[in-house]
Amino acid sequence: MKAVVQRVIDASVSVENKVSGSISSGVLVYLGVAQGDTENDARYLADKIADLRIFGDAQGKMNLSVKDCGGAVLAVSQFTLLGDARKGRRPYFGGAAEPALAKMLYEYFMEQIRSHGLPCEAGVFQAHMKVSYTNDGPVTILLDSRQQGGATG
Repeated sequence: MKAVVQRVIDASVSVENKVSGSISSGVLVYLGVAQGDTENDARYLADKIADLRIFGDAQGKMNLSVKDCGGAVLAVSQFTLLGDARKGRRPYFGGAAEPALAKMLYEYFMEQIRSHGLPCEAGVFQAHMKVSYTNDGPVTILLDSRQQGGATG
Protein backbone atom coordinates (compact mmCIF):
# COMPACT_ATOMS: atom_id res chain seq x y z
CA MET A 1 0.00 0.00 0.00
CA LYS A 2 1.35 3.38 -0.95
CA ALA A 3 0.54 6.81 0.41
CA VAL A 4 1.48 10.34 -0.54
CA VAL A 5 1.12 12.52 2.56
CA GLN A 6 0.99 16.29 2.20
CA ARG A 7 0.91 18.78 5.06
CA VAL A 8 -1.87 21.21 4.17
CA ILE A 9 -3.42 24.43 5.37
CA ASP A 10 -6.70 23.35 3.75
CA ALA A 11 -7.90 20.64 1.39
CA SER A 12 -11.13 19.53 -0.22
CA VAL A 13 -12.30 16.96 -2.72
CA SER A 14 -15.30 17.31 -5.03
CA VAL A 15 -17.25 14.97 -7.26
CA GLU A 16 -19.56 16.48 -9.88
CA ASN A 17 -19.13 19.93 -8.29
CA LYS A 18 -20.24 18.67 -4.85
CA VAL A 19 -17.73 18.64 -1.97
CA SER A 20 -17.44 15.15 -0.50
CA GLY A 21 -14.71 15.95 2.02
CA SER A 22 -13.00 19.03 3.38
CA ILE A 23 -10.47 19.82 6.11
CA SER A 24 -8.59 22.81 7.38
CA SER A 25 -5.12 22.23 8.84
CA GLY A 26 -3.92 18.64 8.63
CA VAL A 27 -2.80 16.13 6.04
CA LEU A 28 -4.03 15.19 2.61
CA VAL A 29 -3.40 11.49 1.98
CA TYR A 30 -3.52 9.92 -1.45
CA LEU A 31 -3.83 6.16 -0.86
CA GLY A 32 -3.10 3.42 -3.39
CA VAL A 33 -3.91 -0.21 -2.61
CA ALA A 34 -1.79 -2.91 -4.26
CA GLN A 35 -2.48 -6.56 -4.97
CA GLY A 36 -1.66 -8.57 -1.87
CA ASP A 37 -2.24 -5.70 0.58
CA THR A 38 -4.01 -6.57 3.82
CA GLU A 39 -5.47 -4.85 6.87
CA ASN A 40 -1.95 -4.92 8.32
CA ASP A 41 -0.75 -2.61 5.54
CA ALA A 42 -3.65 -0.21 6.14
CA ARG A 43 -3.08 -0.25 9.91
CA TYR A 44 0.66 0.36 9.49
CA LEU A 45 0.08 3.40 7.27
CA ALA A 46 -2.67 4.81 9.50
CA ASP A 47 -0.46 4.49 12.58
CA LYS A 48 2.52 5.99 10.74
CA ILE A 49 0.52 8.94 9.39
CA ALA A 50 -1.20 9.69 12.71
CA ASP A 51 2.17 9.97 14.47
CA LEU A 52 4.31 11.34 11.61
CA ARG A 53 6.14 14.40 12.93
CA ILE A 54 5.82 16.84 10.03
CA PHE A 55 4.35 19.89 11.82
CA GLY A 56 6.45 22.64 13.36
CA ASP A 57 6.87 23.11 17.10
CA ALA A 58 7.46 26.46 18.84
CA GLN A 59 11.03 26.49 17.46
CA GLY A 60 9.86 25.70 13.93
CA LYS A 61 11.27 22.15 13.96
CA MET A 62 9.17 19.30 12.62
CA ASN A 63 8.48 17.66 15.98
CA LEU A 64 4.68 17.51 16.04
CA SER A 65 2.21 15.10 14.47
CA VAL A 66 -1.22 15.82 13.04
CA LYS A 67 -2.60 14.46 16.34
CA ASP A 68 -0.44 16.86 18.36
CA CYS A 69 -1.71 19.81 16.29
CA GLY A 70 -5.38 18.90 16.47
CA GLY A 71 -5.43 18.51 12.69
CA ALA A 72 -7.52 16.32 10.42
CA VAL A 73 -6.98 13.88 7.55
CA LEU A 74 -8.47 13.99 4.06
CA ALA A 75 -8.09 10.52 2.49
CA VAL A 76 -8.38 10.19 -1.29
CA SER A 77 -8.19 6.80 -2.99
CA GLN A 78 -5.77 6.88 -5.91
CA PHE A 79 -4.97 3.66 -7.74
CA THR A 80 -2.63 5.59 -10.06
CA LEU A 81 0.00 5.49 -7.28
CA LEU A 82 0.47 1.87 -8.36
CA GLY A 83 1.21 2.84 -11.96
CA ASP A 84 4.39 1.34 -13.37
CA ALA A 85 5.84 3.60 -16.05
CA ARG A 86 9.26 1.98 -16.40
CA LYS A 87 8.47 0.67 -19.88
CA GLY A 88 6.87 2.63 -22.67
CA ARG A 89 4.87 5.80 -22.15
CA ARG A 90 1.60 4.47 -20.80
CA PRO A 91 1.57 3.42 -17.12
CA TYR A 92 0.69 -0.19 -16.36
CA PHE A 93 -1.76 -0.58 -13.47
CA GLY A 94 -1.69 -4.38 -13.12
CA GLY A 95 -0.20 -4.07 -9.62
CA ALA A 96 -3.26 -2.27 -8.26
CA ALA A 97 -5.71 -4.26 -6.15
CA GLU A 98 -9.11 -5.27 -7.50
CA PRO A 99 -11.73 -2.60 -6.70
CA ALA A 100 -13.60 -4.60 -4.02
CA LEU A 101 -10.43 -5.22 -2.00
CA ALA A 102 -9.15 -1.69 -2.57
CA LYS A 103 -12.41 -0.14 -1.35
CA MET A 104 -12.48 -2.35 1.74
CA LEU A 105 -8.89 -1.47 2.67
CA TYR A 106 -9.41 2.24 1.92
CA GLU A 107 -12.38 2.26 4.30
CA TYR A 108 -10.43 0.25 6.88
CA PHE A 109 -7.56 2.74 6.63
CA MET A 110 -9.98 5.58 7.43
CA GLU A 111 -11.40 3.63 10.39
CA GLN A 112 -7.87 3.23 11.71
CA ILE A 113 -7.16 6.96 11.29
CA ARG A 114 -10.35 7.72 13.25
CA SER A 115 -9.30 5.24 15.97
CA HIS A 116 -6.44 7.68 16.70
CA GLY A 117 -9.04 10.33 17.51
CA LEU A 118 -8.47 12.16 14.23
CA PRO A 119 -11.27 13.54 12.09
CA CYS A 120 -11.09 11.89 8.66
CA GLU A 121 -12.87 13.17 5.58
CA ALA A 122 -12.90 11.28 2.29
CA GLY A 123 -13.19 11.34 -1.43
CA VAL A 124 -15.56 9.04 -3.32
CA PHE A 125 -14.09 5.67 -4.23
CA GLN A 126 -13.75 5.09 -8.02
CA ALA A 127 -15.15 8.54 -8.83
CA HIS A 128 -13.52 11.21 -10.97
CA MET A 129 -12.51 13.70 -8.27
CA LYS A 130 -11.18 17.22 -8.19
CA VAL A 131 -8.84 17.87 -5.28
CA SER A 132 -7.98 21.38 -4.12
CA TYR A 133 -5.42 22.09 -1.43
CA THR A 134 -2.80 24.45 -0.13
CA ASN A 135 0.38 22.51 0.60
CA ASP A 136 2.12 23.96 3.66
CA GLY A 137 5.89 24.12 3.34
CA PRO A 138 5.64 22.39 0.94
CA VAL A 139 5.89 19.12 2.86
CA THR A 140 5.24 15.91 0.93
CA ILE A 141 6.17 12.44 2.25
CA LEU A 142 6.01 9.14 0.37
CA LEU A 143 5.15 6.02 2.36
CA ASP A 144 5.05 2.37 1.31
CA SER A 145 3.80 -0.30 3.73
CA ARG A 146 6.10 -2.82 2.06
CA GLN A 147 9.18 -0.78 2.90
CA GLN A 148 8.85 -0.63 6.68
CA GLY A 149 11.88 0.34 8.74
CA GLY A 150 14.67 2.63 7.64
CA ALA A 151 16.04 5.79 9.25
CA THR A 152 14.83 6.81 12.67
CA GLY A 153 14.15 10.21 14.08
